[in-house]
Amino acid sequence: MNSAAGSGPARPVHEKNLSADWNPESWQNFPALQQANYPDPQALHSALGKLADLPPLVTSWEILSLRDQIAEAQAGKRFVLQGGDCAESFSEVCSPLITNRLKVLLQMSLALVHGLQMPVVRIGRFAGQYAKPRSADLETRDGVTLPSYRGDLVNAFEFNEEARIPDPQRLLQAHAYSAMTMNFVRSLVDGGFADVHHTEYWELGWLEHSPLAEEFNKLTDSLGQSLRFMETLTGRDIGSLRRVDFFTSHEALHLPYEQAQTRQVPRQWGWFNLGTHFPWIGMRTADLEGAHVEYFRGIRNPLGIKVGPGMNKEWLAGLLEKLNPGRETGRIVLIHRMGESKIEDHLPRLIKAVEETGSPVLWISDPMHGNTESTSDGIKTRRFRKIMNEMELAFEIHRDSGSRLGGVHLELTGENVTECTGGARDLSEEDLKRDYKSTVDPRLNYEQSLELAMLIVRKHNQGK
Repeated sequence: MNSAAGSGPARPVHEKNLSADWNPESWQNFPALQQANYPDPQALHSALGKLADLPPLVTSWEILSLRDQIAEAQAGKRFVLQGGDCAESFSEVCSPLITNRLKVLLQMSLALVHGLQMPVVRIGRFAGQYAKPRSADLETRDGVTLPSYRGDLVNAFEFNEEARIPDPQRLLQAHAYSAMTMNFVRSLVDGGFADVHHTEYWELGWLEHSPLAEEFNKLTDSLGQSLRFMETLTGRDIGSLRRVDFFTSHEALHLPYEQAQTRQVPRQWGWFNLGTHFPWIGMRTADLEGAHVEYFRGIRNPLGIKVGPGMNKEWLAGLLEKLNPGRETGRIVLIHRMGESKIEDHLPRLIKAVEETGSPVLWISDPMHGNTESTSDGIKTRRFRKIMNEMELAFEIHRDSGSRLGGVHLELTGENVTECTGGARDLSEEDLKRDYKSTVDPRLNYEQSLELAMLIVRKHNQGK
């Protein structure tokens, strides 16, 4: 997805990381949580064999370029924007939805670049985010019990026996849909999609409802003026604002799927997960003695680790030691997801715990997952006010702790869905019934996402 990745500088080989007891299959010797139960093991084996022979979705030099950029973000020279769907679905692999999702991420990133006065690392939660963890293996409705929906990678959302049976062919479908998504995004990015030269094409009708209207209009006007000045000065188009780096990410939950895409490449040491640039591990599968941590410790991709209020200092320190024993820069991203009501009680102690290890990390905030709640009608939602409050508190806590918040991780869509209440149009619980589309978690819509980008600029700059 990175249109100008380059091979980047060679990295030193850390012998401590070249563990003789690791290979892509070694996770199978450890307890593996959140895995699907396939009724036909032979069909699964056959599908995984085909998957292992398919061309990779990303390249090692793109992965190493992302590591270099994350290392720069750790040094305060870049800011990371990671966003996309809570869970992709096969039915939504279509040009309008991909286009709108990319548009909102690019427009958010342009606002951040201008407001923060630093480069932004763009990472999409797509082209592979097809698996989701579940609280239970089974789901019961009206006395009928079936396997839980684990994302389109595993089974279908419809509540019937045929749909809920884990199907190995879906692994191949997921790879194909990921490839189609990435190829389309590459084409859009290389073609100058959401070009800052034409901010008049951005869908900004929501501004009339927003207290940030004047601020956002000033930003887009300033972007255009700065660009025209540079082009007049140099006598040529500023093409770098039309073509940008873009990376992909997903939660590496389904270990057989990840293993099949883990490969060695010529002229590079070690193993790479070539199914994504940036895999992350959730708290439900971050057991120090579990299969996911065992798998993650052997790949050279930069790694995300979700960090919640239930994580203690010993657990976090243990993860850093297992996953980055050589203390390499650009390797670890800690994504804290506390919730507005808990962040002040838990984030400071975890920041201190990381500092005591001496391990280099990039902290980014996920203000979404800790603020999920249900309405009286049983609809999952998030209040935009709480999301914004957690984001503000994250900046303040890092600043007070002598740390740095270097990015944000969001569940969002380019559609104007009604899934999170509040925002510029002050969506209510009644509005949720109007255009609620998510099959898993509620997402920020287009206007809420841009509002949040403006908040990030303001809070980041308050600390200067």
